[in-house]
Amino acid sequence: MLSMIGLIGGLALLIFLTMRGMNLLIVGPISALFVALFSGMPLFPQLAEEGAANFVGNYMTGFSGFVTAWYLMFLLGAIFGKVMEDSGAADSVSEYIVGKFGMKYAVLAIVIACAVLTYGGVSLFVVAFSVYPMALSLFKQADLPRRFIPAALAFGSVTFTMTSAGSPEIQNWIPIEFLNTTPYAGWEVSLIVAVFMMVFGYWWLKRMITKAVAKGERFVSRESDPVNEKRTLPNPWMGLIPLLVVLVIAFVFHDSLKQSALIIALLGGVIATYVLNRKYFKNFWEAISEGTLGALIAIGNTAAVVGFGGVAKAVPAFQTAVEAMTNIPGSPLIGAAVAVSVIAGMTGSASGGQVIALPLLAPHYMDMGVNPEALHRVAAISSGALDSLPHNGYVVTTVRAICGESHQDAYNAVGAVTVIVPALGVVLAIILFSFGVGI
Repeated sequence: MLSMIGLIGGLALLIFLTMRGMNLLIVGPISALFVALFSGMPLFPQLAEEGAANFVGNYMTGFSGFVTAWYLMFLLGAIFGKVMEDSGAADSVSEYIVGKFGMKYAVLAIVIACAVLTYGGVSLFVVAFSVYPMALSLFKQADLPRRFIPAALAFGSVTFTMTSAGSPEIQNWIPIEFLNTTPYAGWEVSLIVAVFMMVFGYWWLKRMITKAVAKGERFVSRESDPVNEKRTLPNPWMGLIPLLVVLVIAFVFHDSLKQSALIIALLGGVIATYVLNRKYFKNFWEAISEGTLGALIAIGNTAAVVGFGGVAKAVPAFQTAVEAMTNIPGSPLIGAAVAVSVIAGMTGSASGGQVIALPLLAPHYMDMGVNPEALHRVAAISSGALDSLPHNGYVVTTVRAICGESHQDAYNAVGAVTVIVPALGVVLAIILFSFGVGI
C-alpha cells in the first residue's frame, strides 16, 4: 500500500513541480526519492544487497543510460538547428513559405515540416531543434503568440507520424519483436486514424491560436531571439536542401544503423548547411558553441525524468499496477491500450510503455487469438497518448530548452494535441478493428 502511495505521489509531485517551473535536474531526483522512501528502497548501493535495486544506483543508471544513448543525436540536432538559424537558411525558407501561401498557413507549414522529418526517420527528440528556427520566424512574421510554438512542433512530431504504419520511429518498431509483425501492420486503420488525428488536431490547434489572438495576444520578442536585421538571405532551396539531406541519409541508413543513422544524417545536415550557405553565416563557430550548450541543457532535463522512471520501475507497486492493467476485462485491445498508455504515462516514455507492457501482453493476448496486426497498431498509437504528460522528456525539452517557454503558458495546448488527440485516435482504431477493418 505504501509503495503504491509512493508511486502515485511521486508521479504527482513530478508533474506538479514541473508545472510550477522548477528545474528538472532537481525535480527528477526529489520525486524519485519520494517513490523510493515509500517503497522502502535502500538509498545507496552500499546499503543494498549486491545487484538489488537502490535509489542512487537505479536513478543514475536511467540518467546515464539515456545520455549514453542519445548525447550525439542531441548535440548534432541542436547544432543543426543553430547553423540553420545563423546562416539565415531558416528565415529564407520561412519567408518563401509565407510568400507563397500567406500567413494563414504558417502553423501548417511548421506541422508539415516536423511530420516530414519524423516520418522520414529523424528522431522526434531532435526534430524540434531543426524546425524551431523556422517556427520562430514564421510566428514572428504572422504575429502569433509564441507560446503555441511547442504545440505546433509536438503535434507534427509525436502524433500522427510517430506511431503510424511505415514510420521508422522506434515506437512503431518495438511491437515487431514481440508480435512478429511488420512496420506496416494494420496500415488501413493506421491511415484512417492518422488522417483523423491530423485534421482534428490541426483544427483544434488553429482554434486555440485564433482565440488567443482574438483576446489580444501577439508575438513578443525576447533579447535572446536571433536578431532579424536586414541581411542577405540564401536561396530558399539552399535552406531546404539540408533538411532533405537529413531525411534521405536517415532513410538510407536506418535499416543498417538504426538510431545511429541519425548521427550521420544530422552531421550531413550541418555540413550541407555550411557548404551551401557558408558566405551567409554571421558566426559559424559561435553557432556551434550555442548549439552545444543547448544540447547539454536539453539532454540533462530529459535524462532527469528518465532517471525517475528507472526508480519507479523497480518498486513493487509498479509491478502490481502492470499486472492489474494487463488483466482488464473486456476487449483485449482495450486492455492493451490502457496498459501501454498508463505505463507510458508513469515512465514518461512511449517506448518505455511498450517495452514494459508488451512482454506481458503479447503472449497473453496472442494465446487468446487476438490479431497481431491490430494489437501492434493499438499498442503503438496508445503509447503516444499519456506519454506526453508534463514530465515527459520530449515535452520538457521542447517547451523549456528549445522554445524557452514555461509549462504554465505552453502545456495546455501541447497536452490538447499530444494527449487528447492521440487518445481519441486509439478509440477510433479499436472501433475500426472491432468492425474488422484491416483484419
